[in-house]
Amino acid sequence: MTASLFQPFKLNKSITLNNKILMAPLTRCMADDDLVPTVAMAEYYARRAEAGLLISEAVIIRPDGQGYPNTPGLFTPAQIDGWRLVTDAVHAKGGKIFAQLWHTGRVAHSHFFGGPTVAPSAVAIEGTVPRMRELNYEVPKALSQAEIAQLVKDYSQAAANAIDAGFDGVEIHGANAYLIDQFLHHDSNRRSDEFGGSVENMVRFPLQVVDAVCKRIGNERTGLRVSPGAYVNMKGDSRDRAVFDHFLRELESRDLAYLHLGIFDDALEFDYLDGRASTYLRANYSKTLVGVGSYSAETGALAIEHDCFDLLAIGRPFIANPDYVAKVRQNLPLVDYSDEMLASLV
Repeated sequence: MTASLFQPFKLNKSITLNNKILMAPLTRCMADDDLVPTVAMAEYYARRAEAGLLISEAVIIRPDGQGYPNTPGLFTPAQIDGWRLVTDAVHAKGGKIFAQLWHTGRVAHSHFFGGPTVAPSAVAIEGTVPRMRELNYEVPKALSQAEIAQLVKDYSQAAANAIDAGFDGVEIHGANAYLIDQFLHHDSNRRSDEFGGSVENMVRFPLQVVDAVCKRIGNERTGLRVSPGAYVNMKGDSRDRAVFDHFLRELESRDLAYLHLGIFDDALEFDYLDGRASTYLRANYSKTLVGVGSYSAETGALAIEHDCFDLLAIGRPFIANPDYVAKVRQNLPLVDYSDEMLASLV
C-alpha cells in the first residue's frame, strides 16, 4: 500500500527528493538560552535524515518573533553556526533539509524580548503562552507601513542566513495563525490601509515576503505553508475564502518548490471552503502540494494515489520513531507518540 511513497520525487530542476515522505516542522523548544541549536538537535535531525525532506522546527527570523521558550533563531552568527551543525549532520546521512522561517506576530510575548509584540492589528488572542502558563497574551502593536517593509527585509535576510547555514531551502511559515497568516484572515487583520480591507490588500504583505525570499535565494528553494481554514487562535470568517482564492491565484504564478497545508487534522471541514482544506487547496492550486494532518503512511499514500496532494508530511510519529521511514518501508510496527516524549530529544 505504501510502495509509491518510496519513489523519488523531482521538486524542480534543482532538487530531487529520495522519497515522498517529509518530516513536518515540529516545535521542540530545545535550543539553548541564546536560541542557538545544540549538538543534541543536530543528532536528532540526523537520525531522521531518511525522510525525503526534513522541514525544521519553526525558526525565528528576529527577536520579537519569539512566542515560546527556547525556540531557535536564525538572526545571529552563533545561531547560523549552530544550524550549520544540523545541516552538516543531515547531509552526511544523505538527507535534505529546509528551514521553516517564522514570526509569531500576536502569538509572541514581550517576556522573551522586552516588547512590544506586533501584528497586523491591535487585536489580542485569549489565553496563556504554552509551557509558560503564567504569561497571558498581550494586545499587540499594529504594524506601521515602514515596519511592514522592514519585516519583508528581515524575512529575506533570514532566508539568506538559512542558505549560509547550509539549508537546502526554506519554508515560509504562513500558517497556523502566526504573523503572515494573521494578514490573511479578517479576524486578525482589521486594517484599512494598503495591507487590509480588500483581498488584494490582505495578500500584499504575504506576497511581498514570498517575492523577496524568492528573489534572494531562488523560487526553487522556497516553499510556503498556508492555513486557508482558520482553526487555531483565530475565528473563521466566510470572507476569508475570497482572500485565499486570490492568494492562491497569485501563488500559482510564483513556481514555488511546494505549497504545504498547515493543519493538525485534515479531517476538519470548513463551510466557507466547502469541505477539507486540502481539497480546497488542490482545487485552486495545480502545482506541488504537501498534505498533512493526522495521516498515516497508508492513508497518506492513498490520498496521493487519489491526487489529493503530491507529498506527505508526517509529524508526531517522527518524534516517536526516528526511523519512521525504514519502519514503514519494512512494514514494522510503529511506537505510539505520547506527550511525555516532548521532554527530550531522542
